[in-house]
Amino acid sequence: MDFEWVAIALGDVAWISLAFALGLLSRSMKLPPLVGFLAAGFVLNAQGIASGETLEKLSDLGITLLLFTVGLKLNLRTLARPQVWAVTGLHTSIVVVVLGFTIYGLALAGTPFISGLDLQRSLLIAFALSFSSTVFVVKVLEDKGEMTSLHGRIAIGILIMQDVAAVIFLAVSIGKWPSFWALSIILLIPLRPVLHQLLQRVGHGELLVLYGFLLALGGAEVFELLGLKGDLGALVLGVLIASHPKAEEMAKTMLGFKDLFLLGFFLSIGMSGQLTLETLVIGVLITPVVFFKSALFLGLLTRFKLRARTSLLASANLTNFSEFGLIVAAISVANGWIANQWLIVIAVALSLSFAIASGLNAISHQLYTRYRPIWQRLQTSERLADERLHDIEGATIVIIGMGGVGASAYDKMRDLQGETVVGVDIDPVTARNQQATGRRVLLGDPSDPDFWDRIQAPHTLELVMLALPKLTTNLAVLGELKAASFAGRIAATAKFPDEVKALEQAGASTVFNIYAEAGGGFASHVIAQIPKTVLVSDQTT
Repeated sequence: MDFEWVAIALGDVAWISLAFALGLLSRSMKLPPLVGFLAAGFVLNAQGIASGETLEKLSDLGITLLLFTVGLKLNLRTLARPQVWAVTGLHTSIVVVVLGFTIYGLALAGTPFISGLDLQRSLLIAFALSFSSTVFVVKVLEDKGEMTSLHGRIAIGILIMQDVAAVIFLAVSIGKWPSFWALSIILLIPLRPVLHQLLQRVGHGELLVLYGFLLALGGAEVFELLGLKGDLGALVLGVLIASHPKAEEMAKTMLGFKDLFLLGFFLSIGMSGQLTLETLVIGVLITPVVFFKSALFLGLLTRFKLRARTSLLASANLTNFSEFGLIVAAISVANGWIANQWLIVIAVALSLSFAIASGLNAISHQLYTRYRPIWQRLQTSERLADERLHDIEGATIVIIGMGGVGASAYDKMRDLQGETVVGVDIDPVTARNQQATGRRVLLGDPSDPDFWDRIQAPHTLELVMLALPKLTTNLAVLGELKAASFAGRIAATAKFPDEVKALEQAGASTVFNIYAEAGGGFASHVIAQIPKTVLVSDQTT
């Protein structure tokens, strides 16, 4: 029996252990773990350790799964909005031209480290730096419960457009013409109903995961056989099933695997070249470019009829460099288009940009509230339909968050108080579905101070009920209610005892612990449904 694989595995376990330790340290500093993975690669390279076979396979698989999950999130309706495709196109073009010519000008001036670059290579480096991180933004939005907010949807749409541009670059970078049989990929379109039917039948467990791997790897293999870039096949297969109701569930299921396998990519980047004082300094000097990118996003988004708050929060999310930029740089290095040192420079800038973005996103809501008059001068007088604020029309009770808990609370309060109840939800799909059932539900972001300025106008509210899934979002709404000098009662939901205390300290009049009190509610429901004669006979027996 051949035990060579054991030696390989033991060596890779040492690398993965270091990556875990530094990733955990990075997480404790409220930075994405991939910053620790890059640092682990730098440490291993300094020790003269080269990337192993396992890590190389993890790297390839991670990129394939990354593109597959991008395809799963590809919402053509969102991409069709000019606030997405036009802003992305203009932003990328301006960043590439301005930054590319700046780098080229410094090269002509004989600046050390840059002096050997021509215009084409300068523009290529600028292109790699124009991306923002999908991994980072999705994580921030999920942690804050803002994935379905307007600024979250705009940010994700822009990221997907950037990712598509990166995929096109990947496809072109292989430098060879596809085979004649590449035209046969159009046969995937009539195959789409079959793929949807299989997705419907796999359930929610291990078969869903296995089906995701089959689509991603199978699509990549088919495209490779046809002379096309394999990663593009993974993206296309993701797009084909993106419209299925279970596509979001599959994307969430695959997310952990994608992040795990990208470990190999980030480690290999750190191990691809030596971190020197020169590359560190250049990386630090490039990092402030994220502020230029952020300011440009803010200016463009406000020009496209988005409110200043939406534009500011979306821009804060996008204030970073991207793992796709690293992929573009890695391919450029492999093809000999740029020097290997630039890969290390971009990795350093990426890590530092995450630190900046983490701090900025932590205070983005407070930043808007404190300087609201300044930000509002940037916005135009026109508004998009989903940016218009609503009136509660004399309601006395408002329920924030119309999911399962919120909808049940709405029905109960309407039974008790009549038509003086109104619901509010940040998700347009949820709001639309609730309206279809006859409930009076508004689309809005209750963590937006502008929303409460308008909703407080009638001065009729007596009770606000928070049925939001995230503690951070509940606390943000409580903060806005306090800033709006709301004098009524506030009820909130919590999942854990420590959340109850935090909500009470933030101003909630009463807090309902869903898990702790669910048993009592369940028992009350059962007693109400079972005939009393049955209960009496049971007690007698």
